[in-house]
Amino acid sequence: MPKTRSRMIRPPDDFFPPKKRKAIPHEFVLDALASVSPRTNPMFGCLAVYVLEKIVLILRDRPTAPADNGVWLATTVEHHESLRADFPSLRSIGVLGKDITGWQILSADSPDFEEAALRACEFVMARDPRIGKVPKAKRSKQDQPKEKAIQAKATKPKNETQQSQVKTKKKKK
Repeated sequence: MPKTRSRMIRPPDDFFPPKKRKAIPHEFVLDALASVSPRTNPMFGCLAVYVLEKIVLILRDRPTAPADNGVWLATTVEHHESLRADFPSLRSIGVLGKDITGWQILSADSPDFEEAALRACEFVMARDPRIGKVPKAKRSKQDQPKEKAIQAKATKPKNETQQSQVKTKKKKK
């Protein structure tokens, strides 16, 4: 039997079209922050911006709730008043559902949006303590069962008196 060579058939170029990436909202902000090497992460259909260990901004440009498009500043309620002195158009974010949140927005609809956003970038680069939050540590899936076991031990009765009290409570229910 003669040896045959199998040929690789190349699929047409449009068979696996390249995945389209979403446009980066308000990309000029990342350009302004380039000197502090920001990193980004998609978050809630927006783009979160981190500098070192802190989340500092979220860039949003979505068709839903366009009034909340712009640059979101990660801050705390105690800094709102002083930040409003620097950014008069700063306000709370409507899509978060609360009247006052730690996050504040420089709205893309504001006439001074780009100027205010670039000024916020200057504050971030100067490490202004009013902007940025260290996110809570994520628990790995491996840690979750351990935590549940620790909680179970903490609620487990330690002596006979406590055990009888737990049994009595269960019977009353």
